[in-house]
Amino acid sequence: MPATDTSPVADVLKTAEDWRGAGRSVALATVVETWGSAPRPVGSHLVIDSDGNFEGSVSGGCVEGAVVAEAVDVIDSGVPTTLEFGVADETAWRVGLSCGGRIRVYVEPVA
Repeated sequence: MPATDTSPVADVLKTAEDWRGAGRSVALATVVETWGSAPRPVGSHLVIDSDGNFEGSVSGGCVEGAVVAEAVDVIDSGVPTTLEFGVADETAWRVGLSCGGRIRVYVEPVA
């Protein structure tokens, strides 16, 4: 029997595939770089549809909301983008970046 990948990354990518198969417009956000403390490692994914529904995680807090909003724009335009978020230690927890980390997230439409 073949092995199946049940990792969170595989689950998010499977969701993207399922949503596209169902005719939904979809974008995929991927953490491509981190500095300092970051809540999710490089390679973490968030799949978003044109209605703003999402699964997975790239950070949490306000960062995730900003990525979802940008992903809807990416779906509409078809143009990928790279987002960068960084926060000083004193405000880090409020926006979902523990201990003042920075992250870079690539957002692309899924064809």
